[in-house]
Amino acid sequence: MTKEAITVIIRNQDKINTPETIKQHFEELGYICSDSIATAVYLACHLQKPILVEGPPGVGKTELAKKTSELLSAPLIRMQCYEGLDEAKALYEWKYGKQLLYTQLLKDQLGDVMRGAKGPDESVARLHQFGDIFYSEEFLEPRPLLEALRTDDGAILLIDEIDKADQEFEAFLLELLSDYQISIPELGTVKAKSNPLVFLTSNNTRELGDALKRRCLHLYIPFPSQNIEQKIISAQVPELNTELSQQLVKFISELREMALKKVPAVSETIDWARALLLLNVEQLDQEWVKNTLNLLLKFQDDIEAVEPEINNLLKAANKTH
Repeated sequence: MTKEAITVIIRNQDKINTPETIKQHFEELGYICSDSIATAVYLACHLQKPILVEGPPGVGKTELAKKTSELLSAPLIRMQCYEGLDEAKALYEWKYGKQLLYTQLLKDQLGDVMRGAKGPDESVARLHQFGDIFYSEEFLEPRPLLEALRTDDGAILLIDEIDKADQEFEAFLLELLSDYQISIPELGTVKAKSNPLVFLTSNNTRELGDALKRRCLHLYIPFPSQNIEQKIISAQVPELNTELSQQLVKFISELREMALKKVPAVSETIDWARALLLLNVEQLDQEWVKNTLNLLLKFQDDIEAVEPEINNLLKAANKTH
């Protein structure tokens, strides 16, 4: 690895020496992942490249960054994207209140500053000294991007839901993603003390630009197979009996085949499993499904479309037993 390599990566070589090792450690942390996910994280660590994680909502994209932070014992710095996000919110702001106090102090001391100055050139030079202080580190308020670059031992930088940000902000990120540096007009170029490990997530609400994609490793996380989702439920809700766990995973799988506005995500499968456990449900039946369907479906139109099909879905779910 290079001199600028992520310090936290160097410190955790034994945990990330192979994709299989990463997958095993993730499972110990309760994050069940596929071989492709483990391989992508392995490559991101060793190639020092950002990783763009795409897929439907609720499949574990954000959780992947969180678990990587746990795995590497590195701070997680998260920036939530939204429409209208600009560099002032993402990179830095000036401490305007402190600058205002400084301006008042300068005003009060202006006579002393200018006393003895010979001509306008010397007066301007003295004022410039104070202007340089005005836009200095003391007055800088770092936001997530700058904070990640200034972390001594490296950090996990999560740029969450980048597809919600504007294309202008996406273009602003290119310097960071390619060179791990950013430009601040008043201070110049700020390079990373230790390159952060960057995760960008997208729900595919809009197409991202080619320039951003070129700078990143790409990982698409689909809805998991029944086998993997079964392992996820076992890891997240271990108290749930195996028979019910298998039944609800199969039910969810059948539900995702329907033409719904929003099919249940993995996070909603976990919530449903926890609810069934809390309600002491031992086996799915029409009544329990109908009473808890609002945990899985977020649109009333979807609920009304599914209710007449509950018996058929249950029959399909029970075929595995």
